[in-house]
Amino acid sequence: MYDLAAFGAWIEFAVRWLHVITAIAWIGSSFYFIALDLGLHRDRNLKSGADGEEWQVHGGGFYHIQKYLVAPTDMPDGLIWHKWQSYWTWISGFVLLVLVYYLGAEFYLIDPGVMDLTTVQAVGISLASLIFGWLVYTQLCKLFVDADQTVLMIALFAVLIAMAWFYTQVFTGRAALLHLGAFTATIMSGNVFFVIIPNQKIVVDDLMNGRTPDAKYGKIAKQRSTHNNYLTLPVIFLMLSNHYPLAFASEWNWVIASLVFLMGVTIRHWFNTHHARKGNPHWTWGVTALLFIAIVWLSTAPTAQREASVVTRFATADGFSEVHEIVQGRCSMCHAAEPVWAGLLWAPRNVRLETEADLTRNARAVYLQSGISHAMPPANLSYMEEDERAAIVAWYRAATGG
Repeated sequence: MYDLAAFGAWIEFAVRWLHVITAIAWIGSSFYFIALDLGLHRDRNLKSGADGEEWQVHGGGFYHIQKYLVAPTDMPDGLIWHKWQSYWTWISGFVLLVLVYYLGAEFYLIDPGVMDLTTVQAVGISLASLIFGWLVYTQLCKLFVDADQTVLMIALFAVLIAMAWFYTQVFTGRAALLHLGAFTATIMSGNVFFVIIPNQKIVVDDLMNGRTPDAKYGKIAKQRSTHNNYLTLPVIFLMLSNHYPLAFASEWNWVIASLVFLMGVTIRHWFNTHHARKGNPHWTWGVTALLFIAIVWLSTAPTAQREASVVTRFATADGFSEVHEIVQGRCSMCHAAEPVWAGLLWAPRNVRLETEADLTRNARAVYLQSGISHAMPPANLSYMEEDERAAIVAWYRAATGG
């Protein structure tokens, strides 16, 4: 019988790989077009009627690029639509959310010490929050479409702070930051699917039917595209945060997440200003550094953090005591509050394996990395024997019925 946990791990890996590939494609094209738009020379009277142009060199060739403020006179052949990168990034990300957090809700989504939820309740809150985020955001955009866009960005930032706090009140720290990233990414993909592409299709349809396109559709699409540009870097941070407990396993994780959004703004402001040939505001890097220092301090600041009450079937499964002794002898010298292994100042990725509660909390990781694979201990430095690995496998399968 094939190991279902191993198969599931590979499915998760494949989906994660797809997610990274499509995200690279989407972010790359988004950053490129923002830089292109900001760098256009708009002080030239172009015979084509275009709003601006730019010459670029890449890959041994020269590119002459022109942008029309609304649309060209005639519909060009072979028009390329940049949309599938966004769609597949969101789809693959949502599948990952299901595989890791919904199917593994007991381990990754629910912390009874935060809120004692059933799996159905937790998944329901997750789904509802994503829908809520899009509805609130799009209403704010419609309300402030003709207003100062800085006011809109402040309003959006307030919503993100509120959601950061909310998620930490219902989910584990890991899930809270991941969900804030999913919340933001849903807004970004919603912009593409519900606003940017439909508006561009209206313009194309007008051209094909001999009508003059209304400039308002381009204005609205530009507003949403600019928001996506500033939200991209924080989303990347939040998606990576689940690998770094110092980011999510703190009572101040919601404040950390809020500061990350400010860092995204300061970093993108420098690049956008530079691409627009309006100078190099190096002060933004100083502000970014100060924000990062504040995040580092908050991650280790004294807290009144609650110890999660995690009771699982692993603690009562056959072989638990033996596996606990194995892990203490082979793993806990590194995975401890105060590692005794030379050169280690803290537990790798802040994973601790000293107590029985630690082991039950990290059962799946121990099984995958020390049971059915030899990933841990690294280079087998603590000489874990094959029969010990077999004991880990037997214990995990006894607990899961696998």
